[in-house]
Amino acid sequence: MDLLALITGNGLIEPWAVAFACAGLTLAGFIDAIAGGGGLISTPTFLIAGLPIHTVIATNKLSNCMGTAVATAKYIKEGFMRWRLVLPCVAAAMIGSSIGAHAALAAPENLLRIVMLAVIPVAGFYVLRNKKLGSGKEPWPARTELALCFGISLAMGFYDGFYGPGTGAFLMLLLTGLGHLKLTDAAGTTKAVNLTTNVSALVVFLLNGTVMVPLGLLCGLFNVAGSWLGARLFTSKGAAVARPVLLVVLVIFAARVIAELLGLA
Repeated sequence: MDLLALITGNGLIEPWAVAFACAGLTLAGFIDAIAGGGGLISTPTFLIAGLPIHTVIATNKLSNCMGTAVATAKYIKEGFMRWRLVLPCVAAAMIGSSIGAHAALAAPENLLRIVMLAVIPVAGFYVLRNKKLGSGKEPWPARTELALCFGISLAMGFYDGFYGPGTGAFLMLLLTGLGHLKLTDAAGTTKAVNLTTNVSALVVFLLNGTVMVPLGLLCGLFNVAGSWLGARLFTSKGAAVARPVLLVVLVIFAARVIAELLGLA
């Protein structure tokens, strides 16, 4: 079997779709490294490429894990990880994700979509009003900060397990807005949480054989390139680049939620 046949799943998708997926995953990695929400780009990219929905979700996790790992490593190197805060947040997100996944089996998704349509404009207004995200706010006392960030991560973990899209973007906004974290600390914590929950899900998908591994690895390399560029830009520009990217993510997310409510996606 030649390499192209391996990557396309023996003709499951066309060669042009592979090129399209690689381009889309590069953009997704770039956006995700800066503001989170890369899945809003990568998921429809794989769908347009012609993959079945379960294969999309599983293969997307592999590619995204690769890109998120690079962004996380970059942020560790830059000193954006406060481990005293990061580790409890990671644990909280994993607990919340498990609870959310179980809740998703019993609750109607449309209810959460309607709630998100109300939340998105509020989040957008917050980003527009705050030209310097994560700065100018007095830090909470250490215990209060830890409790708030733990609660935020628990809630966003629940959301990730229940529904998922835009988790990284909302987590970063809440950590800066409610948790009073510096933007760099919020970005580092968000990446660590995303990587942990993504790897946990990927293990499940690999064990169930739903990942197109050759395609996921190839697209993952392009996702890595995008993530590296995004992380590098974020470390040099900070809020100046994070704000517009967050707004773009919120607009894309709003469009997706509306399309889902109308039965168009």
